[in-house]
Amino acid sequence: MAKLKTNPGAKKRFTLTGSGKIKRKHAYHSHILTKKTKKQKRNLDHFAIIESADMKRVKEMLVL
Repeated sequence: MAKLKTNPGAKKRFTLTGSGKIKRKHAYHSHILTKKTKKQKRNLDHFAIIESADMKRVKEMLVL
């Protein structure tokens, strides 16, 4: 059987933590930032953890 390939889009967007969780960036932080408040931009700057409902799908894309 052939090896499974990692989805290149997922490879760019997700990173694995030491405890096995998957980190992602927040949306809405790339452009049109002038109308967003400092607080909103600051909160979007942090990483978020993937929801448990999406975990299986993302792990399949990352071939974990």
